[in-house]
Amino acid sequence: SCGERCSDVGISGGASMTAVPKFTTLGCRLNAYETEAMKELAGQAGLGNAVVINTCAVTSEAVRKARQEIRRLRRENPDARLIVTGCAAQTEPETFAAMPEVDAVIGNTEKMQPGTWGRLAADFIGETERVLVDDIMSVTETAGHLIDGFGSRSRAYVQVQNGCDHRCTFCIIPFGRGNSRSVPAGVVVDQIKRLVGAGYNEVVLTGVDLTSWGADLPALPKLGDLVMRILKLVPDLARLRISSIDSIEVDENLMQAIATEPRLMPHLHLSLQHGDDLILKRMKRRHLRDDAIRFTEEARKLRPEMTFGADIIAGFPTETEAHFENSLRLVEQCHLTWLHVFPYSPRPGTPAARMPQVDGRAIKARAARLRAAGEAQVARHLQDQQGRTHAVLMESARMGRTEQFTDVSFDSDHPEGQIVSAQVTGVRGTQLTAA
Repeated sequence: SCGERCSDVGISGGASMTAVPKFTTLGCRLNAYETEAMKELAGQAGLGNAVVINTCAVTSEAVRKARQEIRRLRRENPDARLIVTGCAAQTEPETFAAMPEVDAVIGNTEKMQPGTWGRLAADFIGETERVLVDDIMSVTETAGHLIDGFGSRSRAYVQVQNGCDHRCTFCIIPFGRGNSRSVPAGVVVDQIKRLVGAGYNEVVLTGVDLTSWGADLPALPKLGDLVMRILKLVPDLARLRISSIDSIEVDENLMQAIATEPRLMPHLHLSLQHGDDLILKRMKRRHLRDDAIRFTEEARKLRPEMTFGADIIAGFPTETEAHFENSLRLVEQCHLTWLHVFPYSPRPGTPAARMPQVDGRAIKARAARLRAAGEAQVARHLQDQQGRTHAVLMESARMGRTEQFTDVSFDSDHPEGQIVSAQVTGVRGTQLTAA
């Protein structure tokens, strides 16, 4: 999977289909961020009766779900123009152009360009090309400056990086997102200053391969440099989070920030993918299992309250039971609390799809065992928090998250978006309870 964790992030749109376009987002937080930018661009262009679906391509299942969603949206909106964009549209434009439900297919670069939406708006009275998808590998900039983050009233997500220069054998994302490119630090800092001025107490830095931030900028800064700069230049920012990272690429300044900056939240989501060295090599990953263990041990030594999430793939081609057991053991050895388990499915166009495949029943069973291991780690973490006092960022009147991203449920109302001090009184399911 790409660095940014993938999950369906829902549907958003205007109240009236006759006045404004409706947007559907599938996939990661970065897709959701870009949907917010597209809303603004479409509104400025005057795009009217349309449905726009922003697709994901991380697995074959994601593409299947996109096609399913397109058919559903067409049934529900028979008179609207249906526009498909996102990673699946970028990697398989011909697939979506061939669907009778689809009126236009827009690439990942084109969807961020005002001129594209102007052409689409004009198409209601004229004719333009149905497919606007160029070579993503030729793109050298990312459009992180288009909007000042998105999110709930309590937490904003800011895109600082896009694309990926790596070529993991299971992953199609570089062909949907292009090569890695970074938003300059000054632009990021200015965005975060505006968000803090608007009342946000927490900002999350997001990207496809976040730890590659800066490699295409003058002086080759690292992600840790960006984090330290944000914390220095935006002193009123209460909490800073970083989303999924590649632990092998973590730089010295990021480790220093973990050790010395209490406003950097003690929760890291790691793109680990597997716990066996041979499988990691066949995945074309850049780390070995001992690297992952070493990193988590060092981070916890610097910040004892640090919690980790991780992406792990179950049933990668050629995976034996012994290989899988190494992944299972890694959950406990790295103290992984929040697991995101991917049952492997072959993605056409990737080298892994041509490798000897694991039986589907074994994949399903192994994924279930990994999830059970993750659930046991969550239960252990929740019990460890009993009686502790946390600074909880309220996401709604009665639900918030600790610094470690743990859900906390309250029995009385608190102001949304505010940080409240609360003592943990118990556990309810996968949530802590607090007074």
